[in-house]
Amino acid sequence: MKKIEAIIRKTKFEEVKDALLKADIEWFSYYDVRGIGKSREARIYRGVMYDTSSIERILISIVVRDKNVEKTVQAIMKAAQTGEIGDGRIFIIPIEDAIRIRTGERGDIALYNAEQER
Repeated sequence: MKKIEAIIRKTKFEEVKDALLKADIEWFSYYDVRGIGKSREARIYRGVMYDTSSIERILISIVVRDKNVEKTVQAIMKAAQTGEIGDGRIFIIPIEDAIRIRTGERGDIALYNAEQER
């Protein structure tokens, strides 16, 4: 199992969500996050200084079986890519174990119902 974390543009979230659903990734978490990019400049507008180095993004967090890693990454990349600086990053992290609290099932079967074998 792997955990995939993707930091993407807020404007691309709906496209990424649709791409994940088409790739049969039906469950994931997402969070509004802020980060610091390469651009660290302040802008002054009507006498008020604004810091533009803080960038708003979406962090998507998904745990998938090993066999679904590549199709998940490809779905995110195709939907989130604009070709410009700031498209984001994808991180793939190994997961040691997963446990379904309701039934006590362990391993990758805890990610999906048995009748939904993928």
